[in-house]
Amino acid sequence: MSGRQGDALPEAVVEQAIGWLARLWSGDATDDNRRRCAAWRAEHPEHERAWQRLAGIDAKLGSVPADTARGVLLAQPARPARRRAMRALGWAITLGGASYGVRSTRLWQSATSDYASGVGEVRDVTLADGTRVWLDTESAIDVRFDARERRIVLVRGAVHVETAHDTAGRPLRVEMRQGMARALGTRFTASDEGMRARVDVFDGAVEIRPARAADRLLRLEAGEAVRFDADGFAPREPADVRASAWTQGRLIAERMRVDAWCAELARYRPGVLRCDPALARLSVSGVFSLTDTDRALASLRTALPVDVVYRTRYWVTVVPR
Repeated sequence: MSGRQGDALPEAVVEQAIGWLARLWSGDATDDNRRRCAAWRAEHPEHERAWQRLAGIDAKLGSVPADTARGVLLAQPARPARRRAMRALGWAITLGGASYGVRSTRLWQSATSDYASGVGEVRDVTLADGTRVWLDTESAIDVRFDARERRIVLVRGAVHVETAHDTAGRPLRVEMRQGMARALGTRFTASDEGMRARVDVFDGAVEIRPARAADRLLRLEAGEAVRFDADGFAPREPADVRASAWTQGRLIAERMRVDAWCAELARYRPGVLRCDPALARLSVSGVFSLTDTDRALASLRTALPVDVVYRTRYWVTVVPR
């Protein structure tokens, strides 16, 4: 592997380096934090390269106030000053000649969004109008309320929304890359699945308009769901109670392929969770904990002829027994 300064670095390594920098910038870093950061840097040459590049960027951040810069990467509701500091950091990175694509990373989205959740975290937020929003693992939203409307922008991930009555009669909309969902006194989930989005309605109704086909409108009633992209809709289908089980910290599996089960559990677990391809032929049913993923893995081992191999706490593989 080449160690040249100009070599591209994996985005995951860059995010880890930014995370360590954020911890050490936080103002309350412990000796243990510093030891663990040093161990991470020594773990792989790419880790040290990423750290050195960020250290070089750190030296270029004189225009960003130190106290603000230390706080901008922390997971707390974004404020205008904080978002301005993040933009300054982004420009410093770009102008410093080390383009990491930070604006597209999850850490960047979390730091610049009004509300965000971490890996394995389900966050419950009550908005100014009384609407409750649950953020799934690694999700982020912006909230834009004004005199005319209440808008929630789904930046990443999934949300479960319970709307509150608005005395001013302002509509509540959830904006996604794929389109807009208008809530009509409702309880529903909205998920960004990449090219497509999914909405499941459990109470009330939701009207959906695709982003590039605003003349098309689909109304979903309670018990209905749909996937859609920016151009149109797939056939509507029954709402899936499993789509909101994460709000209760549960993964509900019904004849679910083990590789798919592992992929879903991995979203709630820091590190790497892999599944041996040979296990794709097996399926599992049951209710599993998302708040204690080790317990979920132990339950899988009890239910099926599989072993769970822990290389480290953060590197786990499910293999045939």
